[in-house]
Amino acid sequence: MAVHSNRRQRRKAMSDINVVPYIDVMLVLLIIFMITAPMLTQGVQVELPQADANPVEPPENTEPFVVSVDAEGNFYAAVGDKQDEAVGPERLMAITSAVLSRNPKTPVMVKGDSAASYGQVVSAMALLQKAGAPSVGLITKQPESTENAQ
Repeated sequence: MAVHSNRRQRRKAMSDINVVPYIDVMLVLLIIFMITAPMLTQGVQVELPQADANPVEPPENTEPFVVSVDAEGNFYAAVGDKQDEAVGPERLMAITSAVLSRNPKTPVMVKGDSAASYGQVVSAMALLQKAGAPSVGLITKQPESTENAQ
């Protein structure tokens, strides 16, 4: 009878959770996001002029509408799938009107290349105001060193 009772012993249920598969999935997702995050920055590559100015904080939950002016004076609107295609003045005004009609509080910014002519940047600002932008801001980058200002 003693031999028979050894066979009837039940195994205890394992109550530990195996987290190794979850860690593997997390690491794969981390790698995917690390690779795709730099690709999310879209737009036209411009060399911004440097200015020692205080940053302007946009309203909460509002992405600014950015118009880029490259060194040749071409306009680019940061909307839709074709952000790297130049647009003409009429098309720029139409895009701006559409963006502002959806959300009139959208901040409008101009990102002008430092080699672009002053006239082209001002022309972009005038077109944006004609399209209904109440105010237009300029995007610059901070200078590397402020010691030269003395």
